Amino acid sequence: DIFPARGTPTDETLLEVSGLTREPAYRDVSFTLRRGEVVALAGLMGAGRTEVASALYGLQPASAGTIRFKGQSLRVSCPADALAAGIGMVTEDRKGQGIIPALGVGENITLSSLRRFARGPLIDRFADRTAARAQIGAFAVKASSASQPIVQLSGGNQQKALLARSLLDDPDLIILDEPTRGIDIGAKAEIYALIQKLARQGKGVLLISSELPEVLALAHRIIVLRQGSVAATLDAAATDQETVL
Repeated sequence: DIFPARGTPTDETLLEVSGLTREPAYRDVSFTLRRGEVVALAGLMGAGRTEVASALYGLQPASAGTIRFKGQSLRVSCPADALAAGIGMVTEDRKGQGIIPALGVGENITLSSLRRFARGPLIDRFADRTAARAQIGAFAVKASSASQPIVQLSGGNQQKALLARSLLDDPDLIILDEPTRGIDIGAKAEIYALIQKLARQGKGVLLISSELPEVLALAHRIIVLRQGSVAATLDAAATDQETVL
């Protein structure tokens, strides 16, 4: 019962990846993702899952291949390009690449959206704090205040803060790399519900998880990567763990 029911994707293609390559991590990776669809990248460690996601977000751009997003050709050379296009990401390394330990919860949440609160060269602190408090409430982040250091929060609440950051600008595609790693079962259930809520809103979700029960229950389709190449595309509702392995 921890996994919410899946919705039905639309027929509109949101993301189309063709021949994406960055040797030696991955080569000739192609797949599509529709609005309202959760697509999971499955595979063993080192199969290229995180590297493909990083290319879509501009952390490690691909050396070859094309990306079409919302019907337009998209060149992603850095995360700023992805954010501007409407792509958000929560990385797998929460402590190393996610949170900024020296900042408070609110500052971590609004970090990638500061242009929204800029008045010339300065930040409108009232607008910034108001948006942070709204996200803290919306994502049920358990913090004493927006200024509480984020390192004082539990892993699950840190992860919800990072989700709040990625969704503050209302992206059309959200990439979630191991979103439930190292968090308690209650926080996992909240994130599962959020993933299906985003899909029902017409967003696209690209999910990476090493937990096969999670992949099978949340995704509509599974793209299996093996040694950097697409080995299979499976209907999640009609397959099982043994088939994926």
